[in-house]
Amino acid sequence: MDKPMIHTVSCDTLSLLAGIVLLTGNIIPLVSESHTSSDFINLLKKFDAMYPDGDMIRIICDNHLAHKSKETQNYLAGRPQGRFVFVFTPTQGSWLNVIGSFFSKMTKQMLRGI
Repeated sequence: MDKPMIHTVSCDTLSLLAGIVLLTGNIIPLVSESHTSSDFINLLKKFDAMYPDGDMIRIICDNHLAHKSKETQNYLAGRPQGRFVFVFTPTQGSWLNVIGSFFSKMTKQMLRGI
């Protein structure tokens, strides 16, 4: 039997929720008109479907309420223990989150010509 892998994904939430798979650089987007726990859970479900059962999915994210809400905790409680492991960046450490840097660069490039 193959050894389970650990997948590390950096996450941020805006109207565009997205994750970047640190191993491959692939972006996993989820467009939403809100910024809620339900939206974040939908992104987690996308990650859950991407990887084999038994693998760990490490999520790097900020301390946004949606990442720690009761609704999110209830979803995680229904998943196998250890499936999702969260690493929260410090309050003033958004630069530590790769996807946050990606959003910043994308925003600057889009606004450059305006």
